[in-house]
Amino acid sequence: MGDLTIQQQVEQFIRDNFFYEGDAIDPNASFIETGIIDSTGVLELVAFLEDTWGIKVANEDLTPENLDSLAKIEGFVQRKMAEARA
Repeated sequence: MGDLTIQQQVEQFIRDNFFYEGDAIDPNASFIETGIIDSTGVLELVAFLEDTWGIKVANEDLTPENLDSLAKIEGFVQRKMAEARA
């Protein structure tokens, strides 16, 4: 996806797949609390993260601390990519 940031790519995925047509998503807004993504959508999001960045999201990674906002996802993806390089 070119030079887009992780947050921009995830936001575009959300817009394309969850029919979100609102304003720009606040990087710190909870997907679940705002209703942007439901629990089933999280699984689609995980598949996107794995396919896009070549990371593996383990069951223990499926937490709001990792996946419930654009900012949290960016940090999570960066940590996973760093672990893969280590």
